Amino acid sequence: MGRLIIVSNRTPAPGERTQPAGGLTVGLYDAIQKRESLWFGWSGQQAEDAGERPVEEDRLDNVTYVTFDLTPSQYDRFYLNFSNGVLWPLCHYRTNLIRYTREDCDVYYETNEVFADRLLPLLQDDDVVWIHDYHLFPLARMLRERGVRNRIGFFLHIPFPPWSVARLLPQLKRLLEGVAGCDRIGVQTPEDAANLKGCFEVYGIDEEVEAVPIGIDPVSFRQQAIESAASDEVSRIVDTLEGTRMIVGVDRLDYSKGLPERMRGFEMLLKNYPEHRGQVTFIQITPVSRSGVESYRILKEELDGLVGTINGAYGTPDWVPIRYTTWPIARQILAGLYRVADVGFVTPLRDGMNLVAKEFIAAQDEDDPGVLVLSRFAGAAPEMPEALLVNPLDAEGMADALHAALTMDAKARHDAWSAIYGEVSRNTAGSWAKQFLESLETVRA
Repeated sequence: MGRLIIVSNRTPAPGERTQPAGGLTVGLYDAIQKRESLWFGWSGQQAEDAGERPVEEDRLDNVTYVTFDLTPSQYDRFYLNFSNGVLWPLCHYRTNLIRYTREDCDVYYETNEVFADRLLPLLQDDDVVWIHDYHLFPLARMLRERGVRNRIGFFLHIPFPPWSVARLLPQLKRLLEGVAGCDRIGVQTPEDAANLKGCFEVYGIDEEVEAVPIGIDPVSFRQQAIESAASDEVSRIVDTLEGTRMIVGVDRLDYSKGLPERMRGFEMLLKNYPEHRGQVTFIQITPVSRSGVESYRILKEELDGLVGTINGAYGTPDWVPIRYTTWPIARQILAGLYRVADVGFVTPLRDGMNLVAKEFIAAQDEDDPGVLVLSRFAGAAPEMPEALLVNPLDAEGMADALHAALTMDAKARHDAWSAIYGEVSRNTAGSWAKQFLESLETVRA
């Protein structure tokens, strides 16, 4: 069996290599532990002379981590401006936030050329290459142009829009031709698969797209939640609630997460169902991200103001309706908070998958589970029809769902949780990677 070569914009930080914190690292952890592997990507560092510096290698068990630096220009134009200022809003249907320039686009492709040039000498004939996410759409074609004949797979972790939205991107055909250099292309949902396939067909590109939804390690996360719920850290947080019920939301600061809409939904709960005033506390944990992108700074200002307005309107000297923090909280503490929460509130406007929803379910006490209120636009929603599905643009609908969650009887809560947990247990991080790689390795190199 040849090596597995993982290529992503960033490699896991050293502290996440033995204890993955979530997302892609968790998804690939099983796969890279079972065979000789190499994980290749940006170091997270910038240097003016990055092009002259050699790659750095770090070995841990059977995995070699290979990283390289970007120049400040590449960081700004490839990462901030094009990947996260053009492709991210496009794929999340927020075309009004796109700030496209040809120079940013050129540097995006030039930086992918750097990835290809740096990776090429590391490849062996029987390696299997698995490229991840929107930063690296063109990489497969660039490797093919350099003579690479290995099996190459690509997985897109974020949504992909329909042709009517995607067509707004200048040079869309070039982007699609880049990813068409792959042997297998995977996305999160059947809707994303149909959208990407439809765009290929417009340009006469004959490529299949497979929906392979990513999962978590529910057994490990469940055990972490049990231990964390009994910890001093979680107990202190619960004690400060002074007996009120807990609604919890956890998202990094991003306009795709529907955070202002979520706050308005909670506000509507307090307005339409006054019996919950003073009886429930909403804890929203929102670590700041991409502060170099203007739309994220604007979002933070809006969210800060909205939380203050709601707390000012409904709070009392002994009760604050919303507890909102932008400080990152350790994953093990989050696991404990999920377990003791009465409601998980996960309402993205558009999401590739949303693993918080799956982690909330995995963390629950089966004898007294909480209730998941989930946006129907989350990639996880088709796997979780038993959740209370909502439209995050409908504040009154979210308020109704929160009220239903807070008043649901024990049997209904258990039945809903049991059905969703069964699906989360079947579709794990390990089974996701196994399914995609088995499909990729059936291709003749």
